[in-house]
Amino acid sequence: MSIKQGFLIEMEHETNNTKRLLERVSDEHLSYKPQDKSMSLGDLLGHIVELHSWVAAGLTKDSFNLMTDYRPFKPTSVAEIKERLEADYQKNVETVNAFDDEEWSKKWKLHVGDHVISEVPKIGAFRFIIHNHLIHHRGQATVYLRLLDIPVPGLYGPSADEHKK
Repeated sequence: MSIKQGFLIEMEHETNNTKRLLERVSDEHLSYKPQDKSMSLGDLLGHIVELHSWVAAGLTKDSFNLMTDYRPFKPTSVAEIKERLEADYQKNVETVNAFDDEEWSKKWKLHVGDHVISEVPKIGAFRFIIHNHLIHHRGQATVYLRLLDIPVPGLYGPSADEHKK
């Protein structure tokens, strides 16, 4: 299996997991914050969805400058979040299909102005900076659901809400 085929499978799986999470949320939940330092659920879901978009928006460049290339997605409805996820998924598929194995080995840099956060091959950026990052935040969102008493979907197997006793 090529790198491309593996990443297409992974992107589809992770996008479907995010969709399953979004199916549990309604607009009334978007302003929820478990405490003052926390992001609202809407901002957190917006960040998760924008991280999905970094495959096409970020990896098609040699570097991603958070000062100039990053615009936080501030959704106002669940429908808007779902629409963005679907549109960006299609762009991601096109991007991955356009990459050959050599493209995945090219250096990629995440930085804020002159401060370098990470410099890794694009294959590492896909895995560590994009997917692991969005999985981390999606895990946070499942805690928000639990606190709101919304059944948590099983993302990598059944959740406590789906487990048959």
